[in-house]
Amino acid sequence: MGQGQKGSSDKEGNKKKRDESPAPEDGQKCRVCRFPLLVALLQLLLGVAVTVVAFLMLAISPSLLARETPHWAGIILCLVSIVGFILYCITYLPDERTSMQFIGKLLYFVLCTIGLVISVLAMSFAGHHYTQTSSFRCEQAGEDCVCTLDQDKNDPIARTFTYKGVSDCEVITGTLTLYFLLQIVLNLAQALVCAIGAFIMWKHRYQVFFAGLQIGSPSSKQWQKV
Repeated sequence: MGQGQKGSSDKEGNKKKRDESPAPEDGQKCRVCRFPLLVALLQLLLGVAVTVVAFLMLAISPSLLARETPHWAGIILCLVSIVGFILYCITYLPDERTSMQFIGKLLYFVLCTIGLVISVLAMSFAGHHYTQTSSFRCEQAGEDCVCTLDQDKNDPIARTFTYKGVSDCEVITGTLTLYFLLQIVLNLAQALVCAIGAFIMWKHRYQVFFAGLQIGSPSSKQWQKV
């Protein structure tokens, strides 16, 4: 009789401890939910798209500057996505409380933040040049295309922009302008994806890795992190 009561009390005590302990992670239910695999995939696709569009712009005229063809932004986002895929593999090691996982998450958070800044910078350049090319007045000068802005409204000093190797000025006022608009959209999407990735890493940093002391509340039977 006494042994039965003792066994029953031990089971109740173990059940109480399980109730008061932190809830286990739900990683086995949905791996994509556990780590933002979709974020890394979107970063890779957007990075490739930005890079391809940038080289298409560069093919129009070699006179375009690096800030006008932001292939560097796309390449950097591709590298960030590779770190995300590596982190996805590290996350599902049997021992999840490892320094490698922590370093991977911290690195991915930093790279997502850098990618956000770079995407906003590239989007700003694309917006500026889109405004310029939309107001161009171009004339053919041999194998080059010479463009000027509206002297009264947009450019009081009437600067001249020469695009070498352009046989048709319609490419500058039409196709190049469309590419700048496309770069604005793609880099805006990149910035949003990087912001989401940084937010998820920040959230996982304080939910997956328990830092500090854990205090159990007897009344609510919940653990709080301090």
